[in-house]
Amino acid sequence: MKIHQTKGYKVTCLFNNGESRIIDFKKLFEKWKIKKGHIAYPLLEEIKEFKKFKIIDGSFVWENIKFESKDDQGNKMDQYFDLDPIVLYDNSEIDSSRNLLIGLMIKQARKELGLTQEQLAEKSGTSKHYISRIENEKSGIELMTLKKIVEGLGKRLQIKID
Repeated sequence: MKIHQTKGYKVTCLFNNGESRIIDFKKLFEKWKIKKGHIAYPLLEEIKEFKKFKIIDGSFVWENIKFESKDDQGNKMDQYFDLDPIVLYDNSEIDSSRNLLIGLMIKQARKELGLTQEQLAEKSGTSKHYISRIENEKSGIELMTLKKIVEGLGKRLQIKID
C-alpha cells in the first residue's frame, strides 16, 4: 500500500491490487460508533494523533495508540492499534481521479473488433477469466501483459508521460 495524499481524515492510497481508493476515517469511525473509552477514540478526537499513522506490512498502524493483550500462552504483550488493508479496502471508495480505466479501453477496442473475451485471451496468451477481470477493473495489470493484450487486439501500445 502506498499513500498518495492525506487531507484531514481522508486518506487516498494505492492498494496492492493497483486501485487508488479514498478512505474516509471520520466516516468509518462514525460507522463503527467509536465513542469515548474506545481505543481508537484519541484518533477521532485529535487530528494530530490520527496523522501519526504508518504503513507497516500493508496495515495502517498507530504506534501512538498502545494497548496490552495476551499471546497464545497467556503472556502479556504490547500491541499498537492497527487496521487491516482488507477492512480498509471494503470501507473505501474508488478514487476515480487516479484511475486509468485501462479495462474500459480494452473492452471498447475488443468490441469494436467484434472479438469475444475468449478470442482476445487466445490471441494475447491469457485466459478469458483474466480478460474479464481486467475489463471490469477487478484486477491490476502488468505492463508486459498489457502489451500482449493490446497486440492481441492488433494494436500498438504507446505510453506517454507529460
